[in-house]
Amino acid sequence: MVVEKDYKRMSVDSVLKELKTSRDGLSSEEAKRRLEKYGPNEIPEKKVNPILKFLSYFWGPIPWMIEIAAVLSAIVKHWADFWIIIVLLAMNGIVGFWEEHKAENVIEFLKQKMALKARVLRDGEWKVIPARELVPGDIIRLRMGDIVPADVKLIDGDYLMTDESALTGESLPVDKKVGDIAFSGSLVKKGEMTAVVIGTGMNTYFGKTVQLVESAKTVSSFQKMVIKVGDYLIIISLILVSIVFLVAIHRHESLVEALRFSLVLMVAAIPAAMPAVLSITMAIGALNLAKKQAVVTKLVSIEELAGVDVLCSDKTGTLTKNELTAGDPVPFNGYTESDVILYGALASREEDKDPIDLAIINSLERFGLKDVIKKFRQVKFRPFDPVIKRTEADITNDEEFRVAKGAPQVILDLCDASEEVRKEATEKVDELAAEGYRALGVARTRNGKWEFVGIIPLFDPPRDDAPKAVKTIRKLGVNVKMVTGDHIAIARHIAKILGLGTRIVSMSQLLKAKRDSEVERLAEEADGFSEVFPEHKFRIVDALQRAGHLVAMTGDGVNDAPALKKANCGIAVSGATDAARAAADVVLLQPGLSVIGHAIEEARRIFQRMESYVIYRITETIRVLFFVTFAILVFNFYPITAIMIVLLALFNDAPILAIAYDNVVTPRKPVQWDMYKVLILSTLLGFVGVVSSFLLFYIAERVLLLSRPEIQSFIFLKLAVAGHLTIFVTRARGHLWEKPYPSKLLFWSAVITKALATLIVVYGIFVTPIGWKLAGLIWVYALAWMLIIDEAKVIILRRMEVF
Repeated sequence: MVVEKDYKRMSVDSVLKELKTSRDGLSSEEAKRRLEKYGPNEIPEKKVNPILKFLSYFWGPIPWMIEIAAVLSAIVKHWADFWIIIVLLAMNGIVGFWEEHKAENVIEFLKQKMALKARVLRDGEWKVIPARELVPGDIIRLRMGDIVPADVKLIDGDYLMTDESALTGESLPVDKKVGDIAFSGSLVKKGEMTAVVIGTGMNTYFGKTVQLVESAKTVSSFQKMVIKVGDYLIIISLILVSIVFLVAIHRHESLVEALRFSLVLMVAAIPAAMPAVLSITMAIGALNLAKKQAVVTKLVSIEELAGVDVLCSDKTGTLTKNELTAGDPVPFNGYTESDVILYGALASREEDKDPIDLAIINSLERFGLKDVIKKFRQVKFRPFDPVIKRTEADITNDEEFRVAKGAPQVILDLCDASEEVRKEATEKVDELAAEGYRALGVARTRNGKWEFVGIIPLFDPPRDDAPKAVKTIRKLGVNVKMVTGDHIAIARHIAKILGLGTRIVSMSQLLKAKRDSEVERLAEEADGFSEVFPEHKFRIVDALQRAGHLVAMTGDGVNDAPALKKANCGIAVSGATDAARAAADVVLLQPGLSVIGHAIEEARRIFQRMESYVIYRITETIRVLFFVTFAILVFNFYPITAIMIVLLALFNDAPILAIAYDNVVTPRKPVQWDMYKVLILSTLLGFVGVVSSFLLFYIAERVLLLSRPEIQSFIFLKLAVAGHLTIFVTRARGHLWEKPYPSKLLFWSAVITKALATLIVVYGIFVTPIGWKLAGLIWVYALAWMLIIDEAKVIILRRMEVF
């Protein structure tokens, strides 16, 4: 079905008749029948066959190396080696497949949390339902900031201005009127209209619904870190393994054996499991964030949130309750208090659930106007337009007139008020602002000319949890700055109550600054910004970023989208428009600042776990690689066999996934990837491990007088036990015995795998047995060196902080 050809030329009534619907919408029963007939309003995702997906884990550079090593083991008839290498290959495939499957489930869960909603007329009542449940014939309401949820024919209302750039590439907005088609995925920039759904899912013009939730495939500092660490380890591995291989050939050793050992050593050195471990750590973290009512739109957003050092927060709804109440109105030009409220209410519409409109409508009863307003009929209503900055309505009873409400200065300009009235109104606005009231101007036409009726004071009290939340976030090293469209005096009053400070910069002051350095200084020093329109938020973010800050910005409207995209971490607040949610990195499902504080803390804990694992992985690779290489070059001795390297890889990588559930200290300052610190620390710790391995090699050969096969088993157990103990060193920034202690899952996974390694060595499974005494000696030795490495870590970190 091609929507454009079928419905564009047809009249509204013909379309309604064709779809067997009416302006009163469908019944729930009929909608259910149609949902079964047409299917959900979504584009079916192309699913990859799970078997093919699983097999893909055995295809690629790293699996090829393991497979070649297995073939070479079979050629030389080392069947024990062959089967253990096959187990390693299978483990890599199973773990990778399972972790990606879990990460995909998390993404799917987040998508459901972020699903588009639609206002639909069912059973004669307006309801909000998931957009996927829309069917042809449904009557829906489209408003500014909505993403059009299906292809629709506009049937009632003034006009819509839609952005179809996501569909057509055309950057200019398109004006729509009654009878026009609005396409699924386009964005409503202005206006409000009623429409009938004419096409859903695959039967839409574009055939593809805008996806709000992205997977972690965008290039971020996280991907750059993974690539940098991977490159670092691969280059070191290639150099050292090539040396081992060339020396073996020079010494006339078996070419097949040398190649097999080199391949296995390469496989053990390359961090094949690192992307899986880090992805699942972020995925588990994303679930924890969702439980705290903060949904990330892509996994890498977690890292951006962890690094934020400035939070620009909207006042309304985030710092305040968003429960506006109207104070005592101030009449002008001979009008009464009741007139101000009456005309203000006539310039409002209850069904839009706008907080300002509801505050005025709710005050009708206080002035005895509940019955009076019923005598008036609202013929036409024009919702708030951010360009003209007011709402308007055409009214009729005994006479026809127009009413408007908006910012006092905007309404005064509309009325072309005298200097005397303008001065008196401005003084009153300033007076109200000093008491924390926001002023709203009201006007009506008389004989075609606008008259200023008066001012309605509105007050939005601070949220009960806001002062505490501000304090908590500031303790995390994040500077909170309030952003509001209110007058500077109101902003200062609210900021003082919240404990933010009183250095409020008005947007006019910021825009007047001529030099970039002056703009940056004002933005940095401000505790908040007043008289801000959505388009100004972009400038605030830009100025703070130029000053070297990582900025989080909250927003809820369509005009906030550019600032949310520009911010290092855009946060769409509870109840935000579809456009704001689509542009944001994090979407809040609960109002208030507390949830942002919890989200920042959780993001930093996730980052801490990832950093611990990365340092551990580099340390381990360097420890094993350099020890094996130097032992071969200097002593002409293979300290561990190929089979032992494979077992080490299995023992170290399988349980390390438990790092995603580890207990960590929440950093009190913003965190970012410092690759200099990570690489230097892990490399130095790795070389401390190399020293401990050579010392044990000396003890085994010269003191204990063990045979070479026994030394290999001895060294293998040391590398296995000390290997996993390293994670307990890297997970703590202080000494390893300081709180918080490792999670039970991490602790027991380490103990169980090391116990298995001990049993293998004691009883000689695949290796030469060494007995319980020597195994006990290795445990004592490894635990002692764990404390030495821990002290080395603390010293290195202190030195690095000094420099």
